[in-house]
Amino acid sequence: MSVETGTDPTTDPTAVNDEPATAASASTEPATTAAPSSVTMTKALNQALRDSLADDDTVLVFGEDVGRLGGVFRVTEGLRAEFGSNRVWDSPLAESGIIGTAIGMAMNGMRPVVEMQFDAYAYPAFEQIVSHVAKMRNRTKGRVSLPITIRIPYAGDIGGVEHHSDSSEAYWTSTPGLTVVTPSNPADAYSLLRESIASDDPVVFMEPKSRYWMKETLSLPVTTAPMNRAQVIREGTDVTLLAYGPTVRTALETAEAGAEHGLSIEVIDLRTLSPFDDETVSASVRKTSRAAIIHEAAQFGGYGAEVAARLTERSFTYLSAPILRVAGFDVPYPSPKLEEFYLPTVERVLDALESWDWEL
Repeated sequence: MSVETGTDPTTDPTAVNDEPATAASASTEPATTAAPSSVTMTKALNQALRDSLADDDTVLVFGEDVGRLGGVFRVTEGLRAEFGSNRVWDSPLAESGIIGTAIGMAMNGMRPVVEMQFDAYAYPAFEQIVSHVAKMRNRTKGRVSLPITIRIPYAGDIGGVEHHSDSSEAYWTSTPGLTVVTPSNPADAYSLLRESIASDDPVVFMEPKSRYWMKETLSLPVTTAPMNRAQVIREGTDVTLLAYGPTVRTALETAEAGAEHGLSIEVIDLRTLSPFDDETVSASVRKTSRAAIIHEAAQFGGYGAEVAARLTERSFTYLSAPILRVAGFDVPYPSPKLEEFYLPTVERVLDALESWDWEL
């Protein structure tokens, strides 16, 4: 599979899909694998939703503008026309109501897939997610499960303003009862979303907005490594870079740049943030003896702090240097003109690595 990146110039967030809603017409025959083609993350997610809707009549898709418009980022484009407005529909602008409705549906045998249009738009639904979605199975001693998938486009680097570029993963990973997943490429986007929807437990599925137009040559449907497993996507011997979602590309570019200076960098795509794959990550760090974590969220109290703590507890005697974090600064997400100074870059990561005493 080959990967390329870029922005789709044909994407117009003001366009409207005027196709009338029709009854579901999906074939009940098993899906066949298509010939390899260039697939964006948006397309992969769209196909995952389409295949899930076709395979299981209990799957429902709803949220703000996901029906007629097809979503701000076109992830749900064409689904209402294909499956009808009883399976795919637009909700009111009320995130708490969206999640509350999903809870009731899930308790009665449905598999809702809901979209929080932007990362910070999920905050009004926080109480429903933390108090009920995450706790229902435990509260009922396992008698009631909530197979809800909560799609959240997150992170920055798209020129978005306040409330459109948050990295809120630490809120969800610190909540027991939630599985938190974030793909970094189209193949994982398809496979992990299919697996999330099929899960009997609630999944917060975080989609890196800046990677929606990333392209990969692949055949759909595709099955990648299972959820809850991190992946070593570049072998190395000197240092382990841990990344997820939007920062995986940054880590790979850093590894390329480091190689020019004789530095062998191993890159791990975490993929699932909670539960954490201690086995894969610890094995890599014990091999390289050094580690750095990259994420867009503010550093203080960020997800990287938990990763650093776990590695220190489990692999302290293997470490040659302190674990580093390269993250967003401890300020609210800045205006579009300033976001390039806020985001972790290859230069910032390399500078951090150079801060170690490599003689140890």
